[in-house]
Amino acid sequence: MTARQTLPIPRLSLWLTHAGMLAERVMRAFWPFFSVLMAILAALMLGLQDEVRVEIVWAVGSVALLGLLATLILGIRRFHLPTRAEALMRLDEALPGRPIQALMDDQAIGAADSDSVALWHAHQNRMAQRVAQAEPVKPDLRLADRDPYALRYSALLALVIAAMFGSFWRIGSVAEMTPGAAVAGQGPSWEGWVEPPRYTGLPTLYLADQSDPTLTVPQGSRITLRFYGEVGAHSLTETTTPLGKEAATEPEQDFTVQRSGELTIDGPSGRAWALNIVADTPPQVAVDGAAESEAGGQMKLPFAASDDYGVVSGAAVIELDLASVDRRYGLTAAPEPREVIQVELPMPITGDRADFTEDLIEDFSQHPWAHLPVKITLMARDAADQEGQSEPFMTALPARRFFDPLAAAVIEQRRDLLWTRDNATRVAQMLRAVSHLPEDLFRSDTAYLRLRVILRRLETFNEYGLKPEQQAEIAEALWELGLLIEDGTLADALERMRRAQERLTEAMQNGASDEEIAELMQELREATEDYMRQLQRLAQENGEFDQNQQGQNGETMQMTQDDLQRMMDRIQELMEQGRMAEAQQALEEFQRMMENMRVTQGQGQGQQSEGQQAMEGLAETLREQQGLSDQAFRDLQEQFNPGAQAGENQGNEGRSGGQGRGQSHEGQGGQGQQGAEDGAGQQGQGSLADRQQALRDELNRQQQGLPGAGTPEGDAARDALDRAGRAMEGAEEALRSDDLAEAIDRQSEAMEALREGMRSLGEALAQNQQNQPGQGAQDGDMQANNRDPLGRSPGANGTISTDENLLQGEDVYRRARELLDEIRRRTGETDRPQIELEYLKRLLERF
Repeated sequence: MTARQTLPIPRLSLWLTHAGMLAERVMRAFWPFFSVLMAILAALMLGLQDEVRVEIVWAVGSVALLGLLATLILGIRRFHLPTRAEALMRLDEALPGRPIQALMDDQAIGAADSDSVALWHAHQNRMAQRVAQAEPVKPDLRLADRDPYALRYSALLALVIAAMFGSFWRIGSVAEMTPGAAVAGQGPSWEGWVEPPRYTGLPTLYLADQSDPTLTVPQGSRITLRFYGEVGAHSLTETTTPLGKEAATEPEQDFTVQRSGELTIDGPSGRAWALNIVADTPPQVAVDGAAESEAGGQMKLPFAASDDYGVVSGAAVIELDLASVDRRYGLTAAPEPREVIQVELPMPITGDRADFTEDLIEDFSQHPWAHLPVKITLMARDAADQEGQSEPFMTALPARRFFDPLAAAVIEQRRDLLWTRDNATRVAQMLRAVSHLPEDLFRSDTAYLRLRVILRRLETFNEYGLKPEQQAEIAEALWELGLLIEDGTLADALERMRRAQERLTEAMQNGASDEEIAELMQELREATEDYMRQLQRLAQENGEFDQNQQGQNGETMQMTQDDLQRMMDRIQELMEQGRMAEAQQALEEFQRMMENMRVTQGQGQGQQSEGQQAMEGLAETLREQQGLSDQAFRDLQEQFNPGAQAGENQGNEGRSGGQGRGQSHEGQGGQGQQGAEDGAGQQGQGSLADRQQALRDELNRQQQGLPGAGTPEGDAARDALDRAGRAMEGAEEALRSDDLAEAIDRQSEAMEALREGMRSLGEALAQNQQNQPGQGAQDGDMQANNRDPLGRSPGANGTISTDENLLQGEDVYRRARELLDEIRRRTGETDRPQIELEYLKRLLERF
């Protein structure tokens, strides 16, 4: 013992190791006891004993107590207190070399040898140092091998839930459920609860804890009472139900309060309360603003609803206000009976429904009551199935508005036909009168033909008696016709822009809403952009370049994209502010300006510099070479797939180089020769070879007067054009030997060399302009006139597009997003040519 007491073991490490061993043995021995105890406490704290009969409670309780006693005895038998020696052994096992055991050992041999004794003491000193640094050993509390089903964790989870949602004081109710204990202790007893309806969200009240003589509870609350002890010791008297109860002595009482009254428990521990019932008021709902028509024609009706405990659902009932209808024209006859419109009111998805505002959005554009006086009644329902109604709201039923006079007339006849089938004859007469002289009225032959077909069907149906299903069919056809006329299918960009301006003018005269104005302004913006693009393309294709377009003041008119956007923004702002006269004047000025706009593309070919003429000549040669290459490719396809040329030509129409075209310009090889192709069929290879030879000769002629001689860029351009000439010569030889595949390869090399030469020539011209200061003003004037309809200068270096940024100003990001959306929309249109779809996909992959 003396040796053990002098061991240099840290006391804290030894004590913690000993405590860990104690906890380890307690858990291994008593985990069943703790699990049963936690399960019993959880059941009692949750009040499960109050939900079943007394006999069941005590039967289950007896089994639980026996299980608790059995697990306790089993745990005591398994449990052994850890000794200090066991703690030392646990600590020693965790140290390298068993130093504690080494310190407790004695030297067995060599005690008389001083060297051996010195070695022994040195060894013990090293062991003592290890013992002094000993750390406490962590206990092993894992019980998975003893509790493979984790019952202890289930019991712990139940106890945690009971602690969160139950009450520890409910355990005492078990003692009150014993008749003998009640008599022996405090005599007969009782307990009760008041449970409000679930939708109120209010908590349950324990009656024994309610010291206030007046209880305020919601209507429909459920009261539950239980009497313990001798039957008749306690009785109930209440006046909160229609029949009430007088001195009821049943052990269990259960009733739902409907009105204010008295609740009295007579007996040794009796109590009395005055119950004040809070009635559940019906929900309230009302229209919270004027009914408006959104841009797409949907009705937007704001409303507000409230309830003391929350609105569950609602509906809007729309009835025709026949007394307020202007009974003229097609509405003179008595209307056919039609059911009222009933739609569900939108409810908030999240948040409180006790008081909220929402918008009812529905589209009634195709309903016969569109734009007619109606009476709208809103209804709301709460969880108690009570219903509240709003005051009738009188308004014209909002729907889509048609600003085109012809479309508006068609929709009006559709309304008259749906009003009553007796109007069929009148509607047919009106449609026949509208289509009598279609030349100046219909902008689309399709719309006129569809109107005539609808008219014939209507007259045929009416001759044999118009039936309801035929009435619906004609109404649907008239609606589609109205949309066709209103939206239009105009292919010409200028006509589309004029059409958008006319619709905007009609909207201003008819007092359109802000949403409709915004939609029509967006349509005008798109039509204007389309017109500008079309104007530029046609000018480039036809070479129709006017001189400086003079305005009324004689100055050059040159509009940029930002200028157009600002003008249209100003028009929209004036309309939204209600300044219709100023907006109309601004719109007329905008219309005149757009109609008088022309492309200002230089002062004519005679005034172009030598370098510009050379660039244009090379560009024309490149386009003609592209056309020849495309024709050779079609001939190659015809060899492997006879009879497919017609379909291929149709598919290539509009492509770059299709039908003898190149870069959207017609070259020599795409005009005169193409007419022969159309008349006599496919040309032979000899004809293509002759055209290739003529094109090579033209390139040789252009190389004679090429500017930029002596400069690195000019020499690079001449080298590239020499390679293009040799490639054209190889293509000519391949065409004469009927080797179309080889010819196409050589033509591709020629086009690539031509592009490289044009780039080098453009660099040479730009370098030459920088080296000639006197040419700055002249070139600047020339570049100022050589612009597209948006006022941008064309590109250099052999490019046809502009070098300037298309997106400028404050609207860059919005315009970029719109361009991406338009590219995605066109990519989804599968009827577009395959080459265009591939190009659009490449744009999406890049941006």
